[in-house]
Amino acid sequence: MWLARHPRTRHHLPLALVLVAGASLRLWQIGAVGFNSDEAVYAGQAAGIVGDPELSELFPVFRAHPLLFQTILSLCYLGGVDDVVGRVLVVAFGVATIGLVHLLGQLLYGRRVGLTAAAIVALMPYHIDVSRQVLLDAPMLLFAVLALYFVARYCQEGDGRWLAAAGIGLGLAFLTKETAILLVGGLFVFFVLSQGVRIRRRDAVIALGLATVIAAALPVSLRFSGRTSTGQSYLGWQLFRPANHDLLFYLQTVPFAITLPVVVLAVAALWWTRRRLTWRELLLICWAAIPVVYFEIWPVKGYHYLLVIVPVVAVLAARMLVELPVGRVRSPRAVRAIRAAVTGAVMFALLVPAWGRVNPQPTTTFLAGSGGLPAGREAGEWIDANLPAGSRLLTLGPSMANVVRFYGHRPAFGLSVSPNPARRNPSYQPVENPDRQLREGDLPYIVWDAYTAARSPFFSERLLRYVQKYRGVVLHTETIDVESADGTVVSKPVIIVYQVRP
Repeated sequence: MWLARHPRTRHHLPLALVLVAGASLRLWQIGAVGFNSDEAVYAGQAAGIVGDPELSELFPVFRAHPLLFQTILSLCYLGGVDDVVGRVLVVAFGVATIGLVHLLGQLLYGRRVGLTAAAIVALMPYHIDVSRQVLLDAPMLLFAVLALYFVARYCQEGDGRWLAAAGIGLGLAFLTKETAILLVGGLFVFFVLSQGVRIRRRDAVIALGLATVIAAALPVSLRFSGRTSTGQSYLGWQLFRPANHDLLFYLQTVPFAITLPVVVLAVAALWWTRRRLTWRELLLICWAAIPVVYFEIWPVKGYHYLLVIVPVVAVLAARMLVELPVGRVRSPRAVRAIRAAVTGAVMFALLVPAWGRVNPQPTTTFLAGSGGLPAGREAGEWIDANLPAGSRLLTLGPSMANVVRFYGHRPAFGLSVSPNPARRNPSYQPVENPDRQLREGDLPYIVWDAYTAARSPFFSERLLRYVQKYRGVVLHTETIDVESADGTVVSKPVIIVYQVRP
């Protein structure tokens, strides 16, 4: 009882409960489903950094992105590679981000807004999805929110040291994922448009200098490793690769992952204050607008790419909840009760889908970046235990090839990888003549999976024709139980391993 009455405890206990709730949701059944393709790649890179004898030959260290997170993860792999360890590390980044969102909201609009914003992020399905996977976006977001907080401190206090700290945060965000450079553009637009905040040239030069020096670790490492051409190849591939989703993709996925009540509240907060906008709202708008516009125009759209808007949406929605207009109600107690009831309803609207995200229903379809790959780990472990060492496998696409490489410790190659260098990821090796390699026994095993088949029926049919042509025999099948249209549960094959004969 004394703890509950103590002023310091009353201030920190609610935040501690929010952090515990956020951590619990992210850790719940975190290892129930194995890695997806991107997770396998980043974990494989980390394993390569520490020289893991089985994975270092299968996953090149230098690929499309910087290596700050992979280097941190490699320290966790000094005692051995484990997929759950990598995910727990990302959860730590995600929970730390919840705490930073609390500080940001408190700085901009007060303690109650900060606490409410932290609770929104803790329960938000979108952030939960991404911060349970070994992806770069959740770690990058931590450094990005740190930079945003420092910029807000600079705007409020005018101390150049805060802007310098923001430069360091942006540099670290870039070293985690290079798309963080878009946030520099958002800050540039903010300082150009803001009339209430004047940035001193000396402060800007120091901040940009620090960010540049830190970000320069990427090209310098490529230069000294002799992999400069690797970075150039990835850039060319990203510029000219075909679109993977239509223009409505983000509108159809991200608002529902954030949850519609939170999105509506954030938009309402901007509309409510449209005639009295301050530098605070302008900073949040510019921070989110540039990434949203860029990735909407960019032909390649990833489910997790817009994670950087989470703190903005959370803070704006929290402000609306805390300052919710209640019409003609005059009683302070009634006003508090109404706002508390609305806040509780919003939190419940977040918790229900969040619980569904950490307890997903099995499905034979898969959206990249939304979670692990069902049965992928099991298939890979079977391959590792039953196929001869050094066996080479032909998979339907590079995604399954990455999962097979990580868990199966065998070279695997995707049939759908284009032989045209301009139309493929430079890390993926194409199968130039699959018919000849199958005929000569160079690829004695074929792996078909339902997830890639749903996206690429042409290559699925082609792969199965090879199975038939070369007298394929089923060695192993992974199935999952899914609910059919009539409500019955049926077992669906999702991964099949064949042995073919020349």
